[in-house]
Amino acid sequence: MKKEELTLVQEWDKTFEKSEKVDHEKVTFVNRYGITLAADLYKPKTAEGKLPAIAVCGPFGAVKEQCSGLYAQTMAEKGYLSIAFDPSFTGESGGNVRYMASPDINTEDFMAAVDYLSLREDADAEKVSIIGICGWGGMALNTAALDPRIKVTIVSTMYDMTRVNAKGYFDAEDSEEVRYQHRVAMAQQRLTDLKNGEYALGGGVVDPIPEDAPFFVKDYYDYYKTPRGYHKRSLNSNGGWNVIGCESFLNQPILCYSNEIRNAVLVLHGEKAHSRYFGEDAYNNMITNSNYTSNKELLIIPGATHTDLYDGGEKNYIPFEKIDSFIKEHLN
Repeated sequence: MKKEELTLVQEWDKTFEKSEKVDHEKVTFVNRYGITLAADLYKPKTAEGKLPAIAVCGPFGAVKEQCSGLYAQTMAEKGYLSIAFDPSFTGESGGNVRYMASPDINTEDFMAAVDYLSLREDADAEKVSIIGICGWGGMALNTAALDPRIKVTIVSTMYDMTRVNAKGYFDAEDSEEVRYQHRVAMAQQRLTDLKNGEYALGGGVVDPIPEDAPFFVKDYYDYYKTPRGYHKRSLNSNGGWNVIGCESFLNQPILCYSNEIRNAVLVLHGEKAHSRYFGEDAYNNMITNSNYTSNKELLIIPGATHTDLYDGGEKNYIPFEKIDSFIKEHLN
């Protein structure tokens, strides 16, 4: 359980403005695999006593200096002790080799964040919530099904990363043959990487963007590749995950027991988001044959695209007031 000494940037290097209403500091904690995680902690300047706490992560391939930090800072302005953390193998967090992902380890990252908050003297261990954005929305739901300490889960513009890896976008590659070809390619890539002595990167968001690119690719470009959301440590803004970084996702569906989540869950999705089907399906699966439906809610944000729920877009689409009221309602 010894923490690795991480080199953490101390100056403000976020994609959003620093709030004068909260204090900010860098913190670290360890998950059960011994990986040290780095986080930005945000605390209301007027805070007294034990505060309700929130851990935030996502999107998949982003860093805490992007939208997860914005969510954490905004919720701190509303009275929460909040952290935004980098997952294992990414950003300022530990773990080698870099740019790998794991449904198990990344679920554990969220649980380790809950551990950390639960043991802080200024946090109320009975009032811990989590927020997962994009691919970490799916991880947040998976964590909520595993960890009963979590009182409220907010899922924003979510992806189920196991589903999109195994079935492709919009389930267009849901066939044994396609999955087999992916497995063959991954197996060959492993040998190529070992021969080369390094792991090949799969590439982040495409740049330059083709004129005929689908809208959702342009949506990602507008966030990750422009001053709006670019960050030098972000995988999506730069070289992306390793080619074999998500290999295990092909065979490991998450959310198998989401209908057993007893605590409150709010699923947020943009009306125009290409990923909307992930959130709607996850919500429907969560309430099907479930004894715990009264504290579950799906909210579709009119006019919003996928990345509008990253930073609010041009019309401040992120419903922070709703998030706050939902958490407060279900913490009482």
